[in-house]
Amino acid sequence: MEPVLRAAIVYTVLLVLFRITGARAVGQLTTFDFVLLLIISEAAQNGMVGNNFSLTNTIILVVTLIVIDVALALVKQRAPRVERWLDGMPLVIVERGRPLPEFLAHARLDESDVLTAARRLHGLERMEQIKYAVLERDGDISIIPWDQPAGGAGVGRQPVA
Repeated sequence: MEPVLRAAIVYTVLLVLFRITGARAVGQLTTFDFVLLLIISEAAQNGMVGNNFSLTNTIILVVTLIVIDVALALVKQRAPRVERWLDGMPLVIVERGRPLPEFLAHARLDESDVLTAARRLHGLERMEQIKYAVLERDGDISIIPWDQPAGGAGVGRQPVA
């Protein structure tokens, strides 16, 4: 019965803490948020299974980690440089239909990754149909297609019939 009670207490504490701090959805997690989540899961796991860790110690560890996260979030709001260092910046990886090889290599991506996102998001088939592709801070690739051809057909676009 003790493991069930421990699990229920840890779950309740985590639920309350994440509600209070306004934790983001999984799709919005930054790398820093993900690392924090992994550390919290390890601390909570130790408290639930009881490996000579008291429940009080587990709650103190989790609360400490959440407080550090909230403090860093406040620092990031006031210091954009700290935010850029911790969370990174969006990175343009395709510009005007042309892949930027140095940025793709830096992000460990290739053209097929960009084209996959273009197909999924906009049904685009060729790189020339992409005005910009941006690697977002959360790892998603945003695709900005050419809106309308400028002076006829755009770069590599077929005219609209």
